[in-house]
Amino acid sequence: MLKRIVQACFVITGGTLGIILMPILYTRWNLNDVSLINNPYVSAIIGAIIFYLITFWAVDYVVDFVKWLEESLVKAPITDLIFGSVGLGFGLVIAFLVGYALNAIEVPIVNTVAPILLTLLFGYLGFQVGFKKRDELLTLFASRKKKSGEEETDKKANQKLKLLDTSVIIDGRIADICQTGFLEGTIVIPQFVLEELQHIADSSDVLKRNRGRRGLDILNRIQKELSIKVEIYEGDFEDIQEVDSKLVKLAKITNGIVVTNDFNLNKVCELQKVAVLNINDLANAVKPVVLPGEEMHVQVIKDGKEHNQGVAYLDDGTMIVVEDGRDYIGKHIDVLVTSVLQTSAGRMIFAKPKLLEKAL
Repeated sequence: MLKRIVQACFVITGGTLGIILMPILYTRWNLNDVSLINNPYVSAIIGAIIFYLITFWAVDYVVDFVKWLEESLVKAPITDLIFGSVGLGFGLVIAFLVGYALNAIEVPIVNTVAPILLTLLFGYLGFQVGFKKRDELLTLFASRKKKSGEEETDKKANQKLKLLDTSVIIDGRIADICQTGFLEGTIVIPQFVLEELQHIADSSDVLKRNRGRRGLDILNRIQKELSIKVEIYEGDFEDIQEVDSKLVKLAKITNGIVVTNDFNLNKVCELQKVAVLNINDLANAVKPVVLPGEEMHVQVIKDGKEHNQGVAYLDDGTMIVVEDGRDYIGKHIDVLVTSVLQTSAGRMIFAKPKLLEKAL
């Protein structure tokens, strides 16, 4: 179908050029007196036939170019297309105004060549400026919206887009958090995150394959069973290779919030001034508070890294390092908490056996 449309465009163009140019050729060839040839209909037919013959060579190149252009436009994010088009429009308007002013100069080259060059130059510059300044323009529009009122700002803050990364999808706790209603707004799953998840699910490694399939099951549960709104972002950033970097870029453009349990991605978001919700921080916040000097009853499971240490675990998976606890491996003992270390990566409790405390 596209090939036929291109051929029809060539024929129409040939017929139009034939009506315009063929009389000039008739004059040079002294054929003005031949009425059979020197008329608009014959000129249009001749031009159309010539361009139709050209299509047998050029049509494949034109079709390939149109398909390449179509694929590029489909893959490009909608924000890039909008701001690039707006910049192109401003550039063409400026070029028209400058060209209109140059018409007053009675110099053939200035009147004919300059408007064409100005159109190309200002059109290109306008598109590039609009395309490369889209992030600043989006930030500007977002900042103006925030000034409309404090109550409205707080409401919108709660309804910001929540962008999920691969690690938090595989982790699975995000589904339970959404079900409880603590996570408001729209959940956004970028297409490049889905592709990475699918790649993990297709891995030859059994562990990776199971993790990828678990992530896909979690997404199906969020989308089908929960009442929260879920959207798929189809755009991509082909100039960026890393999925985490693409996610940070998308968060900047949409003014969204990255949801993750990746410690390194959490730090990158903080450095680039991108809002981030860390599931590990939430889990640590809702864990029971343990204070130094508190008594706990635990079972020592294994050796610790340091000499004569034992390791125990709470029901929520928190590690307890028991000093001088190696002799109690496999036993239930009472311990006294000496200190607590809590970070975004998790929480660790240090303790010592209560029996040693009584002996001292």
